[in-house]
Amino acid sequence: MTREAESTGCVFCAAVAGEEASLVVFRGSVAFIILNKYPYNNGHLLIVPNRHIASLAEATPEELCEMMDLARRSESALREGYNPHGMNMGINLGKPAGAGILDHLHMHVVPRWSGDTNYMTVVGQTRVLPEELYVTAERLRPIFARTR
Repeated sequence: MTREAESTGCVFCAAVAGEEASLVVFRGSVAFIILNKYPYNNGHLLIVPNRHIASLAEATPEELCEMMDLARRSESALREGYNPHGMNMGINLGKPAGAGILDHLHMHVVPRWSGDTNYMTVVGQTRVLPEELYVTAERLRPIFARTR
């Protein structure tokens, strides 16, 4: 584990260091895209700056720009790979806002379908995923490789 990942115990810092490589689907120059280990739906992505920062206010213009570009690429890749009816994209800052990882900024990209089972997580505290994460990663990596 890298010094940063050790000192923070951060899963995203571990991913930057290559320790969660199986879930990373794309690496940019200052940010990357990783599958959510506990997804709401198949294809639930997280866009994460490489630096361990907690807020948008701490991000550089380059990091903010690349995160938005990766959101655009994520939209395209998910449309091609899963054909969702819609998508949720958002950033949760702080525990009251629903952030599960508080100290490392990240943006959620969640594909949605009419009638999907997303409510199961909230109401039934159960996740329904018909596809394993490694299958999702293998499906999305080649799509991201050719997106611009």
